[in-house]
Amino acid sequence: MKSADFNYHRPREVSEALTLLKEVGADGKILAGGQSLMPMMNFRLAEPAHLVDINFIDGLDYIRGENGALKIGCLARQTNVLRDPLVRQRCPLLAAALAHVGYEQTRNRGTLCGSLAHADPAAELPAVLLALDGSVTVGNATGTRQVSARDLFQSYLTTALGSDEMVLEASLPEQPRNSGSAFVEFARRFGDFAIVGVAASLTLTEDQITDARIALTGVSDKPWRERQLEETLLGQQASVDLFIRAAGRFAECIDPGSDIHASAAYRRSLTRVLIRRALTEAWHQARIGD
Repeated sequence: MKSADFNYHRPREVSEALTLLKEVGADGKILAGGQSLMPMMNFRLAEPAHLVDINFIDGLDYIRGENGALKIGCLARQTNVLRDPLVRQRCPLLAAALAHVGYEQTRNRGTLCGSLAHADPAAELPAVLLALDGSVTVGNATGTRQVSARDLFQSYLTTALGSDEMVLEASLPEQPRNSGSAFVEFARRFGDFAIVGVAASLTLTEDQITDARIALTGVSDKPWRERQLEETLLGQQASVDLFIRAAGRFAECIDPGSDIHASAAYRRSLTRVLIRRALTEAWHQARIGD
């Protein structure tokens, strides 16, 4: 199929792109990687009247450390983020998740910020941003603002961004040296969106858990995280038995839906298995780091 007709814009400055968004409003869409937007347009699931292609704006593909956080520009390709040594060293959970995102070909074009803005509840990167208490910088023609991951994702393919705003940068806190992390998921085929995915991070002091972060994909209309459940792990000695019990509690608290891919009961069962695996792997990674 072919997309509906649209007007194509190629700004050369961020200010020009934001002015265009202000002018076209809800009829406009940002084109960065296009790995989600273009298929949706071809299937007529999205019919924007205006595409604002930001790929010709210089300087938006950076990856850098700043004040204890990784700052990733809105044109940084997923492949480049995955390969970046700074990401692997300071935010290994992000690197682990990126290895599950689509295929090499789609990662060559897709952007991290684009995936966050798309907000598919089965996608890996929104769960990572939520697990690490990350945020995004969004801008419009009048200025910029910070939006935390908890406030950004609102529902299925829906974010807190206004129609005249675009994501300029993602910010993810660097993970502590005495922490370990893992991203595990189950998909019917490699590269498919996961039926359930788990982003997990543990911080340890002599095998005692001082911080725990667990975010899920595929079990709600947005990435899912519950701090009160995480806090039940704090002060505990890490062990497989502890992780089995914790996984059971998480599985009992989610309320997944049923669809053509899996029933709610199957998603709940997967959650139990995958959380145990993710926590065990994060534990092992933390011990290696020590």
